[in-house]
Amino acid sequence: MSTSKPHIYFLPMMAPGHMIPMIDIARKFSRHGAKSTIITTSSNASQFSQTIQRDEANGFPISISLIEFPCRQAGLPDGCENLSSTTTTEMSLNFLKALDLLQQPVEQILAEGRPDCIIVGAFFWWTTAIASNLKIPRIAFYGTGFFPMCIFRCLRDHRPHEKVASDSEEFLLSCLPNELTVSRRQIPEHFKQDDDKNPLTELTRKVLAADEAGCGIIVNTFYELEPAYADHYRKMIGNKAWHIGPVSLINETNEDKTHRGQEANQDCLSWLGSKKPNSVVYVCFGSMSIFQKPQLHEIAGALESSGQEFIWVVGKKTKEEESIDHLPEGFEERTKGRGLIIRGWAPQVQILDHEAVGGFVTHCGWNSLLEGVAAGVPMVTWPLSAEQFFNEKLVAEILRTGIPVGAEEWAKRTDERVAIGCERIEKAVVELMVGEEGERIRNRARNLGDVAKRAVQEGGSSYTDFNCLMEEIRMFHSS
Repeated sequence: MSTSKPHIYFLPMMAPGHMIPMIDIARKFSRHGAKSTIITTSSNASQFSQTIQRDEANGFPISISLIEFPCRQAGLPDGCENLSSTTTTEMSLNFLKALDLLQQPVEQILAEGRPDCIIVGAFFWWTTAIASNLKIPRIAFYGTGFFPMCIFRCLRDHRPHEKVASDSEEFLLSCLPNELTVSRRQIPEHFKQDDDKNPLTELTRKVLAADEAGCGIIVNTFYELEPAYADHYRKMIGNKAWHIGPVSLINETNEDKTHRGQEANQDCLSWLGSKKPNSVVYVCFGSMSIFQKPQLHEIAGALESSGQEFIWVVGKKTKEEESIDHLPEGFEERTKGRGLIIRGWAPQVQILDHEAVGGFVTHCGWNSLLEGVAAGVPMVTWPLSAEQFFNEKLVAEILRTGIPVGAEEWAKRTDERVAIGCERIEKAVVELMVGEEGERIRNRARNLGDVAKRAVQEGGSSYTDFNCLMEEIRMFHSS
C-alpha cells in the first residue's frame, strides 16, 4: 500500500458562492493527509492566493495551477472571469458556455499532474470523461445543501408547478419528508419554460448524468442541520454524498477570516467592539445581488425608523452607476454612530462571529445561511433568486431560527421585483431584535451554532464523514 499523500485537484466554479467554500475544502484536505492543487484563472486566484501562500508557509501541501479564461471566444468582455462580473442573462449564458471551453487546458493539467482524485464544481460535467480516462474518482460540489437539492429534484422529476393555474397559487411538494408549499413565483425561471425554449435544459441533463456517473458529491452542511433531507437525498439519488461542513469553520484565525474571499476593510470590527452584545443587526445580500434605488430607500427607511444599531453592506453598483449614491440624502449623517455602511466586500464570518451581532438580514444564499448558523445568529430571511426561497423554508419553517420579511417573487439579478416596503422590513427586524419571540429564536439559533461547531470537531458528524471520504480516496490511491 502506498504511504504517499493522495494528490487531489480542485476545479471550483468561478462564482463567489461556489469558489469560497471550495477553497476552504481544498485547505481542509491539505490539513488532513492530502496534497491539494486548485485549478483556476489568475483573476480568481488573486482573491485567495494570500491564504494559500500562508498555508504553504505553514507546511500544508497546497498550491494553485493557473489556466486562461476564454472570455473573447465565449463572447465576454476581457476580465469577465467570474459569474459575479456578468450583468445580463446573455452574459451569464455566455459565461456557462465559456466553462466548456476550459476542457482542453484542464485536461492537459490533469494529464500532466496525474492526480488521485478530482473535486469539481458541478457545471464542469465534462470532467467525468477525463476522470474515466485517468481512472480516478470524480466528486462534485454544488455549493448548496441537501434540502434545496431535494426540492430541485422533486421539481424536475414530478413537475408539480405545472399543475397549478397561476404563478401565485401555492402547490405542495409532496415528495419530501416535510409538507412544504411554494408558488411558481418562487422557483427559478427555467423551471417554468418549455424544455425546447430553455437554454439550460441540455446543461442540466449533462450535469445530472455526470453526477450519476461520478463517485458522489461533497455537501457543505452538517447532518444535524437537515437529517431527514440528507437521508432522503441519498436514498432518492442512490449515490454517495458526504457532508463535511460548515467548511467556513476551518478559518480559525482573524487573518484567515480577513482574507476569505477578498480583502476586506476591518474598521467595522472596531466599530462593533464598542457595541453591546446582541445589539447590532447585520444586513447583507451576498455578492451577486443588485438592488435599485427604490428598494435601497425602503431598506434605509426601515433601518432608520427601527431604532436598531446596524451594519449594512450596500450591494455593488454597475459601472454606469459608480459615481451615484443611491442611499437617501442625509441617511448616513442621521444614523451616524448607530449605523455603519460598508461599500464593497465585508469580512462576513468575523462580523457574524462578533458578540455584538444579534441578527442577520440575509438573502438566504447557502454560504451566508451556513455562516449565520455556525455563528449562532438568528435571521431575517429575504430570498432573491436561485434556490434561496427554498433555503428560507428551511430556516423559517423547519429550524425556526428566522423571520421572513415577506419576499414573494424570484427575479433576475437586474432586480425586477416590486420593492418591499420599509414597514414590512422594520417589523421583521424589530421582531427579531426585540422581545420574547426574538429571544426564543435567538436561543434556538445559538443552540444550533453549538451543534454546528461540534459537527466539525473530532467525533462529530462532519468530522466522521470527512474521514470516510478521505479513506475512500486513499483506497483509490493505493489500488
